[in-house]
Amino acid sequence: MAMGQQKDRQGDLMVGWAEMPRSPGHVFYDRLQSVLIEGGFDGFAEASCRPYYAARLGAPSVPPGRYFRMHLVGYFEGIDSERGLEWRCSDSLSLREFLLLEGRDRVPDHSWLSKTRARLPHEVHAAVFDWVLALIAEAGLVKGDRIGVDASTMEANAALRNIVRRDTGEGYREMLEHLAQESGIETPTAEDLARLDRKRKGKKLSNQDWVSKSDPEAKIARMKDGTTHLAYKPEHAVDLDTGAVVAAELHPADEGDTTTLEKTLAAAKENLEAVDAAPTAEDPAECVADKGYHSRAVLKALDDGPWKTRISEPKQKGFSRWRGDEAARRAVINNRARLSSGVAREAFKLRAEIVERSFAHNLDRGGMRRTWLRGRENVHKRYLLHVAGHNLSLLMRHLIGAGTPREAVAGGYGYIFVLVTPAGAVLVAQIVLIVSEDRETTFAALCFAVR
Repeated sequence: MAMGQQKDRQGDLMVGWAEMPRSPGHVFYDRLQSVLIEGGFDGFAEASCRPYYAARLGAPSVPPGRYFRMHLVGYFEGIDSERGLEWRCSDSLSLREFLLLEGRDRVPDHSWLSKTRARLPHEVHAAVFDWVLALIAEAGLVKGDRIGVDASTMEANAALRNIVRRDTGEGYREMLEHLAQESGIETPTAEDLARLDRKRKGKKLSNQDWVSKSDPEAKIARMKDGTTHLAYKPEHAVDLDTGAVVAAELHPADEGDTTTLEKTLAAAKENLEAVDAAPTAEDPAECVADKGYHSRAVLKALDDGPWKTRISEPKQKGFSRWRGDEAARRAVINNRARLSSGVAREAFKLRAEIVERSFAHNLDRGGMRRTWLRGRENVHKRYLLHVAGHNLSLLMRHLIGAGTPREAVAGGYGYIFVLVTPAGAVLVAQIVLIVSEDRETTFAALCFAVR
């Protein structure tokens, strides 16, 4: 075989459809595409977004289904920024097929994603999350009997060095310069300010005193790794029997678990009602949470309602003083009695495994541990679509045995055949076989000959 040489490229004046480059397809995205099309996803997305576009005036926009698909790609590929989404979709022919792009269509750029997200309200993004939840509920992936709740932290797109005091508007660096001048350093350097900041007593940052200029809704919080950043607080309500996230709320990072639990459970109950799996006072669902959610007010509010609490109780010294609050006493004792059973131990084991896994998939592997957006509602729009991708991965694992594109390829079977002809030529054939759980198969073969 002679070696080909690279020549100067010259664009064709006309290219036929048969000559356009096409993707050989990806088993994961091809099957996910069929699931979305069979469920009528594009029609649902266009009907939900139609009120926010003009009826006749102006050029037609990019289809809304493409906007939502690009964010689903963000979860499956673990891409955090919208610039990264644009680059990845432009670089892959299989993703272009998944976005339903024609041969000459360009991948929408990152500015279009930002403008579309600003145009569409939070309710539309929540409706897409609910649509995906209803889709996986039809496959039996939403039980609603045991719900585990936990929270994590997400770093905001804002720097601590840009915070200012709420009362005077003075920046953090300006405050350090004033302290340095009061201590006798007339022209402090950056090293002097850093040394002074490390050694000063009573050093703390309070959200009541400081605010970020670039993202006022981001709050100062300690992250899971021990560092301090401006952050948000995502909180999940997860079906412990299937791993489906039935509610994904985004709270201010300075709100405690006992404050946000009621809001998350209210969202979970509303989403479960949409799929006919809502708990009731006659048939309550278990609410499993760690000791950070334990308080008398929380247990009293949830007692005799649609949630049967199994919330870990922190150790305390001495005896509890109820001061005549019999309702709180009864709620705490009922919760304590539920913690002593084997059912509770199994539920807490599942909570530690499944709820933490949802954060690992969405924040760490999914690339959302740090957000590149600003504003809590703005970030929550993106996060809802990210978690919708997580729920779709459960459905894909149920259908083909793989929840991500990389897992789908790694889960196949590979074969290599080597044939030697009498003339001395060697033919090498590599065949990759992927067999899904519903007996559908996909083959990909690569053959080449070596003289």
